[in-house]
Amino acid sequence: MTCKKAQVEKVLLQRTGEVMNIELPAYMSAHASGMDVRAAITASVTLLPGARALVPCGFKIALPVGYEVQVRPRSGLAIQHGITCLNSPGTIDADYRGEVKVILINLGQEPFVIKQGDRIAQMVLQRVPKLAVEEVQELPSSPRGEGGFGSTGY
Repeated sequence: MTCKKAQVEKVLLQRTGEVMNIELPAYMSAHASGMDVRAAITASVTLLPGARALVPCGFKIALPVGYEVQVRPRSGLAIQHGITCLNSPGTIDADYRGEVKVILINLGQEPFVIKQGDRIAQMVLQRVPKLAVEEVQELPSSPRGEGGFGSTGY
């Protein structure tokens, strides 16, 4: 029995911005689902408690059609410093060609300094199926019905 190698789809990255020596997104472990992205800033940025900043990542991206990138917080920054992504998960569409930037917010109690090259978020590539929308007069029933916001338990 022979095993076929899985075909690897490619994501194209182009460096951009003022800082060209930042490491490109990379998986930090063998089984990581997200690639860490870094701050491509020329000077440190201090996020005061409650403050937010749009942080450039130093690259543009071209995704295969049918994919998106979800930008998510890094758990270490969240638990240790209260730093998270404001619109989490953020979405990068397959037809977007601008620089990837991350909206960070400091929900912690201390100022947090972001330095050039710091790992600030992670990006997860996902397939996105296209579905047709059909308007109907009534939806089919389900066992859950209209219950939401904790109706299935805690």
